[in-house]
Amino acid sequence: MSDNFVAFLMGSDSDFPVVEPGIQILKNLGIRCEVKVTSAHRTPDVTKSFVQDAEKRGCRVFICAAGLAAHLAGAVAAQTVCPVIGIPVDCGPFQGLDALLSTVQMPGGIPVATMAVGKAGAKNAAYLAAEILAVSDPALKEKLLADRKAGAEKVVAKDAALQARLNGAE
Repeated sequence: MSDNFVAFLMGSDSDFPVVEPGIQILKNLGIRCEVKVTSAHRTPDVTKSFVQDAEKRGCRVFICAAGLAAHLAGAVAAQTVCPVIGIPVDCGPFQGLDALLSTVQMPGGIPVATMAVGKAGAKNAAYLAAEILAVSDPALKEKLLADRKAGAEKVVAKDAALQARLNGAE
């Protein structure tokens, strides 16, 4: 396993249930990850220090989950040229729409790859981070291909079960 890792940053510990599926995906793929609660607004100096230190220690992709104003991904992207992936968290009166718009609306030159709102976004953030790392890691690329194949096989099996059920119901 390489020293490279992915960092998951959350604006609040209440975001953990949203990012947990993504963390598990990375672990299943054998990718080391670190998880931290830090805030773009409440702890901006801590956020900046963590990003700079993590990059020195081998972080290659940052995944940031935040709701409401959702400035965490942008604050991280302002501190690094490593890829930053944003996960808008589905909370607040607009159920993540505000977070989505905030995360996706970055000024030119400070990109954030924005995923779907909520857990689906966390899963895709993990897969995108793995794909980024797989560009220079053929073994990881093979794991991703195997994961895709397993997902396809599950769909085929579910369809076969449905077809058997429907044909048996006649």
